[in-house]
Amino acid sequence: MTTDTTGTVARDGESRPGGPADSPFIRACRRRPGPHTPVWFMRQAGRSLPEYREIRATVPMLESCRRPDLVTEITLQPVRRHGVDAAILFSDIVVPVAAAGVDLDIVPGTGPVVAEPIRSAADVQRIRLITREDVSYVDEAVRQLVAELGDTPLIGFAGAPFTLASYLVEGGPSRTHAKTKALMYGNPELWHALCGRLAEVTLAFLRVQIDAGVSAVQLFDSWAGALSEADYRRFVMPHSTAVLSGLVDAGVPRIHFGVGTAELLGAMGEAGADVVGVDWRTPLDVATGRIGPDKAVQGNLDPTVLLAPWPVVEAEVRRILEQGRAAPGHVFNLGHGVLPETDPEVLTRVVALVHELSSRRADQG
Repeated sequence: MTTDTTGTVARDGESRPGGPADSPFIRACRRRPGPHTPVWFMRQAGRSLPEYREIRATVPMLESCRRPDLVTEITLQPVRRHGVDAAILFSDIVVPVAAAGVDLDIVPGTGPVVAEPIRSAADVQRIRLITREDVSYVDEAVRQLVAELGDTPLIGFAGAPFTLASYLVEGGPSRTHAKTKALMYGNPELWHALCGRLAEVTLAFLRVQIDAGVSAVQLFDSWAGALSEADYRRFVMPHSTAVLSGLVDAGVPRIHFGVGTAELLGAMGEAGADVVGVDWRTPLDVATGRIGPDKAVQGNLDPTVLLAPWPVVEAEVRRILEQGRAAPGHVFNLGHGVLPETDPEVLTRVVALVHELSSRRADQG
């Protein structure tokens, strides 16, 4: 018998009925039928919600990620408002590297900015491994949320080694990733040492969340689409695999997502996820063909469609649900995060529409 960290007990891979482990979201992740297609939105807990903006008006981003009371409230806001099928922990991908000793800040309007970008093996050595005590505020927030959410699953998350490495090497966000690629190609030994250390930090960070009770985890590789498949397989995939394979025994579904990854979908599936997130550029039926029949898919409404008139939104939702039927499991989501200017009422309507259309289809067999 193994403990399923979603709060139920699993025997031979089968969860007992009830609780987050039997929710539509977890069932879809595990490629099992459910009452409807589950839906949640990347960045659902964030800038599109006035109640979020009110909280964040006087609190810097990193501070808000380190206060369990704020993390709990912000994470719950879209669940209350939209009725989504899963909550995702409010945090930021740089939280664990900051806990590992990297001097950085999240600058409004810019993003993560690193005081001393990585240039040498000594710089890599200064990134220390983290323990639960280093991110005790995350542990506390997850436990509070699991108690509040009841049967609604909570998704934990972390940044993938490549995306974290890009921030640390560039010193902040980059359009070209020129310094990142220069290090990759010019000093592969240092590159792999950096990504190897970041994989260890990321794995430890996700373990803390799983031990505290999250029902699934998502590994964000936001910038992986900047690479060719050959470079992805050589420089990135071993480290993402180290994270995802390190969670095989954890008993929770693993989601892997990147932007602009159409040519990488097959490799990303091979890296070890149970669910592969697909951005809006690739139809879900095409993506399923690339990923393979043994993975669920997540996605993939273009976030900008939510700014269009409702008939356009409805038509796109219908198209994505239809294409998602090609996959053995489908979690409805956006192809990237919710844009700040999105009307929250549109998100609420999308959730209701996905539930209505997919429930009707289930009823019809």
